Amino acid sequence: MLSTLLGKPRHWARVAAGGNRFFWIFLTLGLLGLSADALAHAVAQGDKGYIQEITGINLIAFTYLGAKHMVTGYDHLLFLLGVIFFLYRMQHIAIYVSLFALGHSTTMLLGVYFNVGINSYIIDAIIGLSIVYKALDNIGAYQRWFGFQPNTKAATLIFGFFHGFGLSTKILEYDISPDGLIPNLLAFNVGVEIGQLIALAMILIAINFWRKTDGFFRHAYTANVAMMSAGFLLFGYQLTGYFVA
Repeated sequence: MLSTLLGKPRHWARVAAGGNRFFWIFLTLGLLGLSADALAHAVAQGDKGYIQEITGINLIAFTYLGAKHMVTGYDHLLFLLGVIFFLYRMQHIAIYVSLFALGHSTTMLLGVYFNVGINSYIIDAIIGLSIVYKALDNIGAYQRWFGFQPNTKAATLIFGFFHGFGLSTKILEYDISPDGLIPNLLAFNVGVEIGQLIALAMILIAINFWRKTDGFFRHAYTANVAMMSAGFLLFGYQLTGYFVA
């Protein structure tokens, strides 16, 4: 289906040549987002102090923190954008978003509960690659390079697991009080899902408006190249942090 939507490589060469300005807009925005706070799952300093200080059950506070994290988590949003980029029917969007939610909810909750931490630089580098993977999938690269289409549902679920480990790794670093841990984690996860729905709604409004213009298919390739570039930037930044730190 993607290859039908995207057309032949020669067509995309013409499209890419005509969409340079659009590409640089996307790439500039990506660079600005990465330079603002390149630790993809970082929690704001004030929120970090709050998490470390409070004890007991604080459902509203953790729900808010979960929603805020998702809405401001550009790595989640880029991957989510890639997932729904060529999805038009709401039932298809619901399936893929649910798989992503199932993946990151599972590893986030289990990772914190069982104290399973992964080096934050490594997990965030993998998350960067998840954005690269999805952008390449959207432009039909795997069909052209290898002659087959990977299972997109399985990939969404698997990368959801990695995104969840990114969440759990950061939460473990902040030494949340064990008093009320389970209810607070569940509230945080509910907040993450609320934030994901808010972010998804904003993305859908923007992309549906874009789809109604003549420029959508002319610039779809370029937009995914920009998204892929942002993923590589995140990947490179995190690997640099791992070896330098």
